[in-house]
Amino acid sequence: MDNPLQHGSWKIATVMGIPIRVHFSWLVVLGLITWSLSAFYFPKAAPELPVLFYWIGGLVAALLLFVSVALHELSHSLVALKYRLPILNITLFIFGGVSQMKDEPPGPKAEFRIALAGPLSSLVLAFLFFLLGYSVRGELAKALFAYISRLNLVLGLFNLIPGFPMDGGRVVRAFIWKRTGNFLHATRRASGYGRKIALLFILSGLLWIFAGFPGGLWMMLIGWFLHTAAQSSYQQASLQQTLQGVKVRDIMTRDIVSLPSDATLDEAVNGYFLKHGYGGFPVVRDGRFLGFVTLKEIKDVPRERWREVKVAEVLIPHRPQWEVSEEDDAVKALELMIREDAGRLVVTRNEELAGLITRNGIAKYVQIMEEQR
Repeated sequence: MDNPLQHGSWKIATVMGIPIRVHFSWLVVLGLITWSLSAFYFPKAAPELPVLFYWIGGLVAALLLFVSVALHELSHSLVALKYRLPILNITLFIFGGVSQMKDEPPGPKAEFRIALAGPLSSLVLAFLFFLLGYSVRGELAKALFAYISRLNLVLGLFNLIPGFPMDGGRVVRAFIWKRTGNFLHATRRASGYGRKIALLFILSGLLWIFAGFPGGLWMMLIGWFLHTAAQSSYQQASLQQTLQGVKVRDIMTRDIVSLPSDATLDEAVNGYFLKHGYGGFPVVRDGRFLGFVTLKEIKDVPRERWREVKVAEVLIPHRPQWEVSEEDDAVKALELMIREDAGRLVVTRNEELAGLITRNGIAKYVQIMEEQR
């Protein structure tokens, strides 16, 4: 499904065929760590060194944290790949990292192993950096590796918090899934734990602020993020569960209302959009499908020109990637709509227009199915 972190992020590398992306919010972490270490931590640990050394040490520490978080997520991905779960990308952002798998794990055993891989890698890194801190010479290097060791320890333990979608929450989901055999029930329970823990973070942060302790606002932000992620993860799992086994033919609209390409915008609005209430229509000329026109394209034209401008002049030309077949999975069609930022797709049969499938149609289907549970 859609990953909102992809918006505002850019690809920096590809490892094991997995795109590594960095969200712009990571720059906040980079700046904060570099500044705090160079201004406070390193001057106390190695007071005799020039200021430039502190700034270099702070930047190196921030980059080592970046590598540590990337390795944490790559550990998840490596185990997922063993279960033939495609990884769409890894995105690093202000609160850590996210590995976006194309599908859910095939079973609780796979879920358990994938979830634990990340925290275990962070704990191993914490131990390795701890050893490096003891083996190197120089106060600055010792302080640097000690700091990264502690951060990896915190990263590993923090991710073991038993609230979904944290790694610990995924372990909880694996146990519930194993016991009940119901993936959606396990996701609902684990997400509920995640929301409660998130609220605890928010309330704790609020109390810290009133008590005058530092870090209260940061605690509240983490709680808000966890709560949002838990809710979003459950909704996504519920959607995938509802659409499991559902084909495009089960949801598509077969009675297509098409717009002639030579109709004016005024005729399109009054004779089609207001009459049928749809958000967009396929445009045809001599029975040949040309593309779509929506209210957005019409609104871009001044109203006084609606009587002279033809639909053919404003339509969105059809693209082959906007086509699906009747036998395609509905969830795959939805993923394509999200990826292409399209509200509707053309359903073809023997290279001819057979119907349409829309986001609204999928949403209505999911709503009806969930009300019947």
